[in-house]
Amino acid sequence: MANIVWHTTYRLLLDLKQEDLGHENFDDLWNFLYKADRMAAQRNVPVSERGLQCGGVCKDAGVVAWMYLRQQANGRREAVHERKEDEERHKAPMSDEHKAYQERILRAAAEGGFHGDCEVRTPVGRSSFIQTDTLIEGEGGRRIGWEVQLSSAGVDGPSSVKSRAAKAAKRGITPAWHTDRADYARRSDTQWTRSNNLPAHVIAKIGDLRVVSGYRALDFWVCDLRAVYPCPDGVRRCGKPHVTPKPRDVLFDDLVRRTAAGTIVPVEYLRGTKVDRFWVTDADRDRLADLQAGVIVLPPTLPADSSSKTSPNLPTCRPTSVLGEPVPSAVVASDATAVIPQQRAFARSPSRVDAFDPELQPVSHPFSAPSPPPAPGETSHAEPESEQVTPPSADFPTEIEQVYDPRVTATAPGFPDDLLQLQERLHRAHAEHRAYLAELPWSVRVR
Repeated sequence: MANIVWHTTYRLLLDLKQEDLGHENFDDLWNFLYKADRMAAQRNVPVSERGLQCGGVCKDAGVVAWMYLRQQANGRREAVHERKEDEERHKAPMSDEHKAYQERILRAAAEGGFHGDCEVRTPVGRSSFIQTDTLIEGEGGRRIGWEVQLSSAGVDGPSSVKSRAAKAAKRGITPAWHTDRADYARRSDTQWTRSNNLPAHVIAKIGDLRVVSGYRALDFWVCDLRAVYPCPDGVRRCGKPHVTPKPRDVLFDDLVRRTAAGTIVPVEYLRGTKVDRFWVTDADRDRLADLQAGVIVLPPTLPADSSSKTSPNLPTCRPTSVLGEPVPSAVVASDATAVIPQQRAFARSPSRVDAFDPELQPVSHPFSAPSPPPAPGETSHAEPESEQVTPPSADFPTEIEQVYDPRVTATAPGFPDDLLQLQERLHRAHAEHRAYLAELPWSVRVR
């Protein structure tokens, strides 16, 4: 087909893209020429004698190519070449990237156990057909027709995508259009997928070729106060179930195999007054159909054998003790500068610790050097026993002494002394634990 026709009888150059064919002085020129050509066809006049030649590519190539006129049911005007070889001359040569995509589709399908072929013609009616770049024969008689439109195509892209996709669907072929242009992928006339613009040798090699547009995951949710999406109906919270498509990446080879297997299928999603067309899994397709039919669709539940995100093991940031052995409540270093502040007072005086509990002896830090013994002739700097300050309670140090309500300890008749001592020891252990945590490095405390 061509848009520029040369009429040898009337010496007119006709432009089929224009309503008046480029000649505004002639009223209703198309109907006049079309009726004359149809009358000649009914009288079996050869095409070469009707006076219509290709005035575009064929004329520029120095080839005389005879044509006849045709008008589609939708009113589209066409000039058709008499011979197929003249028609092929108008087709742009296939780029290396396009050939690489065809080879990769066939290789990916063969790895999945599916057969395919390139440039397959499927009859449509008696004298017309549709040609598919790469046709893959999938499971259960499923047929996937891959059409590749790359940057080498026209700026506006193919204008007959919707009609070609509809014709393929009527013949049992699922159309799958792939591109590397973002403006093509934004169109909604069919299910477009897009990859990055890559050279032919990268497309042809075995590696990860990622599809960055055209494949979605459907997120089903209930429009309540806990929802993270706004209500698509424009109200605050309607309480109805909704679905939100979320873009997902998929490898091109997996897309070829899974579309042939039927685990990835095309869907049409109504967003307001616009119809979006993309690919989803067969499970999401079934759930979307249930939601559109009025069935309440809940979010998917985790399988019974799924593991929790939290680890059942004990944390590694705290030292653990062997079962049955007590964990020391505090570690007191021999150096006064390295001890816990709350215990410095009675760390200098072991007798105060002994007076409280003989089990709580000062323990040297495992990473600190032991205190050297005094040299001969040198006196120890330990404080004399007479200068030590005795705490108000012999059972509890002053620095972490707790204050109790006198109504509990004094006025309550028969309050057990052993219970009071145990309660005081409990509070002391809590205070020492807090003091121990305060001395730990910041990186350990936040874990």
